Amino acid sequence: MTTTPRPAPGPLERRYRRMLLAYPRGYRAGHGEELIATLLATAEPHRSTPPLTEAVALLAGGLRTRAVQAARGPAWADAVHLAITALSVANVAMLLPYAGTIPVWTGLAVFTAVAVARRRFWLALPAAGLTCVKVAAIGLGLPWLDGTLLPVFADPLPREWGVPALLSMGGPAAPATAHAMVFLGAAVLAVRWAAPRARSWRWALAVPLLIGVNTDMRALTDPTATPGRTALEIGLLLLAGWAGHVAADPRWALAALLYLPVEVVELAENIGTATRGDYAHLALLVFLTGAAAAAVHRSRRHALL
Repeated sequence: MTTTPRPAPGPLERRYRRMLLAYPRGYRAGHGEELIATLLATAEPHRSTPPLTEAVALLAGGLRTRAVQAARGPAWADAVHLAITALSVANVAMLLPYAGTIPVWTGLAVFTAVAVARRRFWLALPAAGLTCVKVAAIGLGLPWLDGTLLPVFADPLPREWGVPALLSMGGPAAPATAHAMVFLGAAVLAVRWAAPRARSWRWALAVPLLIGVNTDMRALTDPTATPGRTALEIGLLLLAGWAGHVAADPRWALAALLYLPVEVVELAENIGTATRGDYAHLALLVFLTGAAAAAVHRSRRHALL
């Protein structure tokens, strides 16, 4: 018995399939073919591209489905895990340009980020603690754990890039706080095991992104950061508010709240030289975090009505 080979997909079907990548893999496996068949059956004859409104609806539906499926398990544990994963990745991006000068501490930061993302919290604790102590010691001019002292120059990045020495644009309080938050979060999750899901290896792609948007290479938690970093923060907070609204779940707002102490410490450390822009930056982050929490409350309230 022979089977008729399936005809090659046309350009419209190929574009629809690419758009369905916005949906989680499990959803595509269970409903993808049915959805493709419906879209092709209702499409205008000889059309090769989806209508704009349909494309936007597909992408929005995929993101909404991802948000709803991500809102599983204890919200507080997932929020802590999300926050310390983001902070540990930011810590790697802060130290990576100086890897040639401080390879051990950069390596420990990378190890911490991987251990946190993959839920190996007991392994992350000593690495996060040691890196936190060393970052603070470097900034304070203390030769703890090894003899590394300021200035620490970027290596292997070429000097033509104009990358300043480590911590030359700010004190050690905010970077040390970021490492300390990772340590404390990992300790909480290690002691009060709540089985948050492991994070994707795609988090590694955030490292060059964070280095790129923070073009002056200051501590990535600096509230006087470049416009690119500020835009990234605002975009992520808006996304957190939207995800919390569609899923009626507070985990993204809680994760954003756990990021704020680092910003507050940085502003407090530089209170003498802070500008109106610095205060406005922090106020905007606080407002967007509060708005993300309010969006969850509003969504839950509407669900009860």
